[in-house]
Amino acid sequence: MTSLGTPSSYKGRGATYDPHNRFAPTRSEEEDDGWWREEASTTIATEVREEVSKSALSWNRSPDLPFDRSLNPYRGCEHGCVYCYARPSHAYWDLSPGLDFETKLIARSGLVERLSEELCHPNYVCRPINLSGNTDCYQPLEATYKTTRRLLELLLECRHPVTLVTKSTLVLRDLELLAEMAEHRLVRVFVSLTSLDANLKRTLEPRAASPQARLRAIRELNTAGVPVGALISPVIPGLTDHEIEKLLEAASRAGARTAAWMLLRLPYEVAPLFEAWLEAHYPERAAKVMSLMRQCRGGKAYDAKFGKRFRGEGVFADLIAQRFARASRQWNMQDRTEQGLNTRDFRPPRAQQDLFI
Repeated sequence: MTSLGTPSSYKGRGATYDPHNRFAPTRSEEEDDGWWREEASTTIATEVREEVSKSALSWNRSPDLPFDRSLNPYRGCEHGCVYCYARPSHAYWDLSPGLDFETKLIARSGLVERLSEELCHPNYVCRPINLSGNTDCYQPLEATYKTTRRLLELLLECRHPVTLVTKSTLVLRDLELLAEMAEHRLVRVFVSLTSLDANLKRTLEPRAASPQARLRAIRELNTAGVPVGALISPVIPGLTDHEIEKLLEAASRAGARTAAWMLLRLPYEVAPLFEAWLEAHYPERAAKVMSLMRQCRGGKAYDAKFGKRFRGEGVFADLIAQRFARASRQWNMQDRTEQGLNTRDFRPPRAQQDLFI
């Protein structure tokens, strides 16, 4: 795979280049042959293609996760968060986890129909479904496709509980629907907060909502009666960890009642992408940030072991955990939980109509 050049940044994008697709059978690299050529553009348009869904639910057995099933309406994410742990999944579609991940998106068609079929399976057992297990279900693409809204309408119809994580204010478009689900104890929303620094956000999460906009989303969700929590993620040592207490305070004042945190994860291609981003935007901090990350990961950039991948280990990781716990107690924040959601009223889609067939 050929890179698009090596500018320090692309307008409105998080990644600074396209790393090689590790599944590609061949590899190509640009070489300067001395001939004049036009300077690479710093603007990249978003491309979208559709994929016909063969299934809806993704299943996991991870002891680190509070859910065992998830729904992902879109592959890739235009928010462009440079740290996104989902970036390596784009390689499965013969695309790069770098700029391709945030500019070459895949919208899954037929997802509502596949979900309806799976919920009708006689062996299906109702437990909360997580929306956005991989990429944000309310990324800009949702404004056009409205797949997330149609999924929520189906889940409300059959009284199936759902949790969702987002960093987009587009969630407020569905406020009335989410409030109705909340009346039946069918929904919990978690808003991802990384930093209160708008300047940092512009390069770290270039097309995501601003910190103040996310706090407004928490406030409006809470006012509408929708249970809402804050996900302080990722905590980046040496870059955002000093904001933990302020983030929890801001979330609590906005109306969040639960909170959780995750340490920065750098699997596969994400590590070199993040290091390149640091060198481009925060060169004076790059060495310190990566040193602290390795201290939290047993000397490596990342450790994928269960029990360690979300929180890390070592003195610095333990200090983060202690600070988060103390601030959570101060602001009366409860731990994130899927407990308490209503699974007893679930009825498979079209169950009533089936009686007349």
